[in-house]
Amino acid sequence: MSSLLLPSRDRTLERWSPSGTPVRPPAAAQATPPTSRIAYAAAHVVADASCPDDPTHVVELDWETTLAFREHLWSCGLGVAEAMDTAQRGMGLHWPATQELIRRTGAAARAGNRPWVAGVGTDQLPPGPATIDDVVGAWRQQLDLVAGEGAVPVVMASRALAAAAAGPELYRDAYGKLLSAADGPVLLHWLGEPFDPALAGYWGHSDVRAAARELAALCAEHASTVAGVKVSVLDADVEREFRRALPDGVACYTGDDFNYPELIAGDEQGHSEALLGIFDPIAPVAGAALTALDDGDLTRFHELLAPTVPLSREIFRAPTPHYKVGVVFLAYLNGHQDHFRMVGGLESARSITHLSDVLRLADRAGLLTDPELAVSRMRSLLDAAGVRW
Repeated sequence: MSSLLLPSRDRTLERWSPSGTPVRPPAAAQATPPTSRIAYAAAHVVADASCPDDPTHVVELDWETTLAFREHLWSCGLGVAEAMDTAQRGMGLHWPATQELIRRTGAAARAGNRPWVAGVGTDQLPPGPATIDDVVGAWRQQLDLVAGEGAVPVVMASRALAAAAAGPELYRDAYGKLLSAADGPVLLHWLGEPFDPALAGYWGHSDVRAAARELAALCAEHASTVAGVKVSVLDADVEREFRRALPDGVACYTGDDFNYPELIAGDEQGHSEALLGIFDPIAPVAGAALTALDDGDLTRFHELLAPTVPLSREIFRAPTPHYKVGVVFLAYLNGHQDHFRMVGGLESARSITHLSDVLRLADRAGLLTDPELAVSRMRSLLDAAGVRW
């Protein structure tokens, strides 16, 4: 199994100002120093809009465009987090398509020696009740695939385990069985209830701070295997408390799409690495901000990211599971795909008013690479919705 990889932000690449204007570095740029943060963008998938509706629920992806978007994320100096919830895991992307996605991204990552991690779930289990051993077996099957493709596995929170585990001891049992048998480093993923109501009470506690303590204890018990934890609870104070409770050598990765600048910047007691869905649509600005942080320019880091926070809060507002709509919408506006269709027709989950707000906030954050294209595509959507403009 591969070790954790540090995405390298190549200083020969163009940098982006908040207005979206490319800014080239000085000709006498120095050699790249070690990066100050690990940063992954959880990537969305592009549906094949030419495929007819299929009553057997066969998922078809536009593979060329899906993989081209991963190349875009790498070109911005970010690692790719593949097959996470941003890719509609548990919301339309089934296991056969997920396997192919992992294999194809693995081939692209190996070809360019690019950093990536990939989600390990239990979504191949049939509907209905599952035992703890069923959950562990499903995790192991997916972990073997991910590790075999060369990615660091991200063990995702399991709906099946949430339904089967009546208390914290059963979570410890399930994760203990998996982690004790793992032959290399893994990341754990705590996806909070705002992102998936089916995961309410995960880790055996309804109180989020009690759940954080439970998870920190699990990490201490398996510190030789757990390299880090992605925390997606949308509570900066809880994340900071959890981060400080982790044992040495176990990193905290923020998945907080409301408070990511302050959590990545950190404080005198540490910082969070990044594994974020919002880094998908804001990749050019995120890469530039992280480069500023590498240079020790904290002011510039915050200047770049601050305008993206209102946008992210709108994209990830309740019901938060539908944030994928805003992510794909911005990929469409910026020309990364030629249609605004999603797996399972999920694009209908947000209103035209929400999309209009996303467009305005993206413009303020300097994230529209071709404003004329974005406006033209938005006008078509407004016309289809019967909205006068």
